[in-house]
Amino acid sequence: MLNLTSVPGLTEDTSNWWIRMADFEGWWSWGFFCFWAFVFGGCMGSFLNVCVLRIPRGESLLTAPSHCPVCGTNIRWYDNLPILGYLNLRGRCRACHTRIHPRYLIMEVVCALLFTAILMKAGWSGQPAAVLLLYYPMASLAVTTFLIDLRWRIIPDATTWPAMAVGLLFATVFPAANGMTEWYASGLYALISLVIVGGGLALFAIIGRLLARQEVFGWGDVKFMMAAAALLGLPGALFTLFAGSLAGSAYGIALACRRSGRRRSLHIPFGPFLAVSALLWIFAGEKLLRLYLSLLPDPGAGM
Repeated sequence: MLNLTSVPGLTEDTSNWWIRMADFEGWWSWGFFCFWAFVFGGCMGSFLNVCVLRIPRGESLLTAPSHCPVCGTNIRWYDNLPILGYLNLRGRCRACHTRIHPRYLIMEVVCALLFTAILMKAGWSGQPAAVLLLYYPMASLAVTTFLIDLRWRIIPDATTWPAMAVGLLFATVFPAANGMTEWYASGLYALISLVIVGGGLALFAIIGRLLARQEVFGWGDVKFMMAAAALLGLPGALFTLFAGSLAGSAYGIALACRRSGRRRSLHIPFGPFLAVSALLWIFAGEKLLRLYLSLLPDPGAGM
């Protein structure tokens, strides 16, 4: 994201109003913001639980109400409250008393903490509130991609296409999220980032398949990166790709060394590495990028 205070016509007073409201000296106001971020994150975690379970199986997210997978009893609304519902039921179905897998609680707690941490990071780094409209969808996509690709070896269109649409929409309607004042400039920036990343990776995937006679970059990965470009911008997407490739390659080499004689059978999902790298960019990507650039030799030093 760009530095908003350097944009003409957009001062710190207009872009960071929420940080002044939630001044760290006023702990109660920061507590208010963090409380609702925690609640919202827990609700999203509950919804993402449904996405992770139903989307790979082709089940509807809307028509079928939440129900016990064993006895089929619909879950009451107060038993469906994030975190509290699981604790109130003590981890068992109210009707048949079958044990509910703790992953439901874990997902809700993790997302609640993640959304709270993103809010605090944005506040501490002086970013505008609008940036959360891009960071939260990216975090949601990262969580679902990590879990679905890890288990099912797919990154479904039902997660990536909506994320692209949300990124383009919010970047256009809330240009401050990209450090801009004009809606068309911000929307165009998100669109160009998406096209550059999507076009480049699609070309790489096609040429790689022709040369290697096998898939070298999945189309689900391409669409994930397009969504990341719309939500994080071109620098964030490139960082996600570079860091994910580096981590995935290191893991693949280590795994190949352990399996020595079975290297051809390796199939490593790339999505989890991209997902973690996208989250890394949200929290520390710009600092890491500046650190990397500072380590590069100065081109004019030898002149």
